[in-house]
Amino acid sequence: MKLTIPELSLVVLIGASGAGKSTFAHRLFQPFEVLSSDFCRGLVSDDENNQFATKDAFDVLHFITTKRLAAGKLTVIDATNLQPEDRKIFVQLARKYHFFPVAIALNLPEEVCHQRNQQRPNRQFGFHVVRRHTQMLRRSLRGLEREGFRYVYILNSIAEIDTVKIERQPLWNNRKYEHGPFDIIGDIHGCCDELEALLEKLGYVKGGQGGEIACLSSPTSPTLWDAPTYYHPQGRKAVFLGDLIDRGPRILDTVKLVRNMVVAGTAICVPGNHENKFLRRLRGKNVKINHGLEKTLAEIEALPAEWREHHTKELKEFLDTLVSHYVLDDGRLVVAHAGMKQEYQGRGSAQVREFALYGETTGEIDELGLPIRYNWAAEYRGQAMVVYGHTPVLSAEWLNNTINIDTGCVFGGKLTALRYPEKELVSVPAAHAYSQPAKPIDKVVTETMTVQQQLDDVLNIDDVLGKRIINTRLVPHIKIREENAIAALEVVSRFAANPKWLIYLPPTMSPVETCQQLGYLEHPQQAFAYYRHQGITQVICEEKHMGSRAVVIVCRDEIAAKKRFGVVNEGIGICYTRTGRRFFDHPTLETELLDRLNTCLTNSGFWEKFYTDWVCLDCELMPWSAKAQGLLREQYAPVGVASRLALGDAVTLLEKAERRGVDVTLQLSNYQQKAEMAQKYVTAYRRYCWPVEHISDCKLAPFHILATETAVHTDKNHQWHMQEVAKIALHDPELLLPTAYKVIDLTDPSSEAEGIHWWEKLTAMGGEGIVVKPMQFIVKSSRGIIQPAVKCRGQEYLPIIYGLEYSAPENMQRLRQRGLTLKRSLAKREFALGVEALERFITHAPLRRVHECVVGILALESEPVDPRL
Repeated sequence: MKLTIPELSLVVLIGASGAGKSTFAHRLFQPFEVLSSDFCRGLVSDDENNQFATKDAFDVLHFITTKRLAAGKLTVIDATNLQPEDRKIFVQLARKYHFFPVAIALNLPEEVCHQRNQQRPNRQFGFHVVRRHTQMLRRSLRGLEREGFRYVYILNSIAEIDTVKIERQPLWNNRKYEHGPFDIIGDIHGCCDELEALLEKLGYVKGGQGGEIACLSSPTSPTLWDAPTYYHPQGRKAVFLGDLIDRGPRILDTVKLVRNMVVAGTAICVPGNHENKFLRRLRGKNVKINHGLEKTLAEIEALPAEWREHHTKELKEFLDTLVSHYVLDDGRLVVAHAGMKQEYQGRGSAQVREFALYGETTGEIDELGLPIRYNWAAEYRGQAMVVYGHTPVLSAEWLNNTINIDTGCVFGGKLTALRYPEKELVSVPAAHAYSQPAKPIDKVVTETMTVQQQLDDVLNIDDVLGKRIINTRLVPHIKIREENAIAALEVVSRFAANPKWLIYLPPTMSPVETCQQLGYLEHPQQAFAYYRHQGITQVICEEKHMGSRAVVIVCRDEIAAKKRFGVVNEGIGICYTRTGRRFFDHPTLETELLDRLNTCLTNSGFWEKFYTDWVCLDCELMPWSAKAQGLLREQYAPVGVASRLALGDAVTLLEKAERRGVDVTLQLSNYQQKAEMAQKYVTAYRRYCWPVEHISDCKLAPFHILATETAVHTDKNHQWHMQEVAKIALHDPELLLPTAYKVIDLTDPSSEAEGIHWWEKLTAMGGEGIVVKPMQFIVKSSRGIIQPAVKCRGQEYLPIIYGLEYSAPENMQRLRQRGLTLKRSLAKREFALGVEALERFITHAPLRRVHECVVGILALESEPVDPRL
């Protein structure tokens, strides 16, 4: 015996004690799908038979049921459920979450139930209890449908119960198995000329006759569907968002074309509110003939009289097959005429269908007597992309991972398609304005700022607070702890620049493995060995500049800044630190930097070459003192001055003592070495310092072209980045400093030796060291991504990090024990979050989705990792 239930069902088992409900449930359903009242009694009282705990147990059961239904999980209630009031709450919950309430009654004789209870040591109660249960059950059986259960199954014998099988029926809107690619087309309203032009532009070609493909009527009768169909040579599928009819000049031709593609399997279609109204008319309902319905009826009336009734029947049959909305591509895409809130997606109910057809209204009426629509998309937080139409707009625009592509073709606008998964909009202009809208078309783009950018003016604290798990393309399931999220929020709220600029933060960087070579803590050999062990044959060594990390965003002009970043009166860009703070305390320095960089980009033809009006650059800005004055003043300079004075005095006194014949040779040698270390310490940090009064006192060394309008450039190798940046630097060598680099072949010992020699030369001149990277920007192994870069610092620089006496043998021995595991893990996670933030920004994700990653980096930066690494 087979019981068919919808995939989204709330199954209520009904039966006397001993009827075998638990055995039945665990045989036919998954363990987590079954919620047992007995088990919940045990949870709250440690005794499954404690009847005094029943109320608390059902509170727990109802709570878990609510959470499962909200998550879209089939749920089975294993309890006696003999009283109507016991079942009522489950019917209500099913309706609230748009599930199908299903009743399965196990109607066994009293004797069977009693015998089973007698065999269970924890169920030793009298026969009268089972008799009362079975009497209540039989009184309930006839009224289950009236109580609201959509499916009712009654099993009357042990044989039926033991042989029953459950068949889960997918909802009609479940097409998760279809992965596309799709071409989603907005409201057509009878504009068949434009539809045919758009299909051809999308690459569809004509093939076959609709009547030959399939006919809903008798093959000997004249059919409405004798018209060409379309298919895509590359297997793409069209998705029509409804409102095929009314208002336009070729209504029946539009329906024919769409229907034939649907039957041929080259398209799917959802109904619009105009089809729904027309269908009600065809069913004999009294509807108001307005909003273009009169044109549809006129086309039908113009058909030959002997065909009219037959064709009307065909229309009705086709429109009857349309499903309110579809969930596609494993739940990543949802299509509906008027949109679909997250909690409605994939559900089936009259309320869901109503929303799919009409959207949501506030209950108010505007000055034209039309309902005021509620902007559900402004609050949308779902993972699925929702594509819809219904309300005409001048231009399709993304809002919280939703997009309205009804661009008012019938009103003289354009017919628009969204190519999925490419997210590319393709349009054809309307040949004419065939109708006039009841009110002016919504203007999604106000001057140059989008609705999304206006919405992003107010950020929601709940989007970044609390423990979070962020999934990125490169590293899945990055955990952000609550206490770290609070620290990150404080940084953003107190110190950060305008959040609309913050689309990326640079990751931390791990040093190389500790070197055991005498006198060295870090050495390029360890970097080369690490990457060679990862299977990499070519790396690039880049000079590590003596400055501070800076992210620079430059726009072509203020219009571009407003259009892409939604900022007003903030110039053409920004320069900010790796913690999101403005780099310069004086705005004029930033303005001069951006203006000169803009001139370089313009003169080099960058904007045209990259098809962009903006660029995000990863840079080093020198001198270090430009940003670290406080650190120098409060930490480095006091240590340097105190050390030199104190050690100088100590050496002087020891020298005097030695001249008087006191044997202080050992002490003098020791203090002389310390004095020399102190001098090296001061010399080391002074190399990074010079006064900055004008922008000409600075040097900017870009080393990554991170992103432009059409791409995140992590698909290019590091040598490409070096070469492209060098081309820009040619146009202002006074400001821009190309980064020196060498490509190292890890299969060639002489190439490695050349890299080591170069590092030794750089560090001997007081340079900080080098950064070693795989040639490819992103490299994955079987265990995930490998380190995107490691730094190798020189002996002359490390006193700044580890103290002026770091090179003493006893200190060096201790430092060689440093652990890099946490630092390396942190570097990979921050790198993944940074790339993810840029990729989300490029695909026009809401700012909250970008900031999920950016604030995540700041949160990870507050993890307890030794900053000297």
